Parts: sequence; structure tokens; C-alpha cells
Amino acid sequence: MLTRRIVPCLDVHDGRVTRGEQFGRAEKGELKDVGDPVELARRYDRQGADELVIYDITATAHGRAAVVDVIKQVATECFMPLTVGGGVGTLDDFRELFEAGADKVSINSGAVKNPSLLREASVAYGAQAVVLSVDAKRRDDGGWDVYVAGGRKNTGLDAIEWAAEGERLGAGEIVINSIDADGMKTGFDMALVRAVTDAVGIPVVASGGAGSAQHMVDLLAGTHADAALAAGIFHRGEATVGDVKAAAKAAGVCIRPRLGEEAA
Repeated sequence: MLTRRIVPCLDVHDGRVTRGEQFGRAEKGELKDVGDPVELARRYDRQGADELVIYDITATAHGRAAVVDVIKQVATECFMPLTVGGGVGTLDDFRELFEAGADKVSINSGAVKNPSLLREASVAYGAQAVVLSVDAKRRDDGGWDVYVAGGRKNTGLDAIEWAAEGERLGAGEIVINSIDADGMKTGFDMALVRAVTDAVGIPVVASGGAGSAQHMVDLLAGTHADAALAAGIFHRGEATVGDVKAAAKAAGVCIRPRLGEEAA
């Protein structure tokens, strides 16, 4: 039986973990400092996180490289797999992040700008290590557009079609981020997640909207998402990874076990 993953996320700006709503901007004072990324990574590793996602959320907008030093320290001190993204636009960026300790590299704006990079990275490192991150915002007609540059620019691409194209080009996983739900604590955009999982045959990680452990359980019980990603509820201490896993197991969701445990 397929086991599902619980994945904390660290949005890093200038070496600190931040949180906002609907892709808030640092330059407008819309982000709150919530802690040191290495200390938070240690916390989630101890809690039994299945994976950790680290995004340098302003790397593309500011033309900076991803937070390589943070990745190196986290990779040294923690055992959970790391997915890293932010400012990835070349094959050299992939190489740098893998060498720093990333297990998977996530690309967003760079893939829209140069779709062939997905294929190049997949050939070089294997599809399982290449993640296409899609930031989606709902249109008036009920569909979703793809946004890039930290949610600042509408590409005009349809999010569901782009996810499917990403798989065709070589991505081994999709992270679907709802801009509308991000930081709102109202639950995941279930329709968006269902549309993406129906369109692709690779694992899908759902992001945006988790305000409680129950929201994450509802996502996994009500969609075919392979993983539920959250940030704020974990950073604020409103729920631990263990809390979410216990609630999911109680609801009959098959959750990936910690080392030494059996799946349930």
C-alpha cells in the first residue's frame, strides 16, 4: 500500500525562516521572522518528518543563489531527505545544490523560462531527483494560472497543463502550491490538487492552506496527493509532525513510518 508523507517547509529569506500570506513580499514588510532554519530543521528531524523542503523564496526575484550554506549544515546534522529550491535556472545550479546535500532539487521560474532544463536535469541526475514546483492562482473561469518570481508574475500558462508538460519533460515529482490558500489556514485547495493528480502519473506534493492537522488529514484522505506540505502550523507549534501522523493513522491513511516502525 502506498504510504503518504508529511513534509514541513522552510521559506528562507536572508538566512532566516519567514512566513506570510498569499506569497507576501519582504520588501513590503509582509513576512514574519519565525526562526533559524537549521534549528527548525533539527526540530522536524526529531519529530520524524518524512522530508524537508527548503525554499529560498526571494532568490529568483533578487537574482541570488539558493541558500547553499544552510543546506550544507542541515544535510550534515539531519537524516531526513532534503528538497531545495530557489533561483534554480541552470544545470550548474542543480549540481551546486546536490553537492551541498540536497536529495532533490525543485525548479519553478527557471523551468518556465527554459523548459528543456527539466529534461537536461532528469538525464543528468535522474527523474526522481527533479521536482517541478508550480505556483497556481485561480482564474475567474475556475481554472488556475501559473505564476513565477515568487508569485509576482502571471505567465498565462494553465497550471494543470503545465504540470502534465513537466512530467513529459522529465520531472519526477510535482509540488503544487496554491497562492490563494497560502498562509490563510483555511485548508488546501482540494479541487486544484485533484486536478493535478488526475493529470499526472508522478508523485504530487500539495502545499498551501494547512491551518490544522485535520486539514492535512483531509487532504490525504480526500485526494490522491502523495504528500502534505505545511509550514506555519509546525513553526508556531500548533501541531507536530507526530500529531499529524497520529491523526492520519487514526483516519485510516497509510503513513510512512519512522525508522524501526511498521507502516500503519
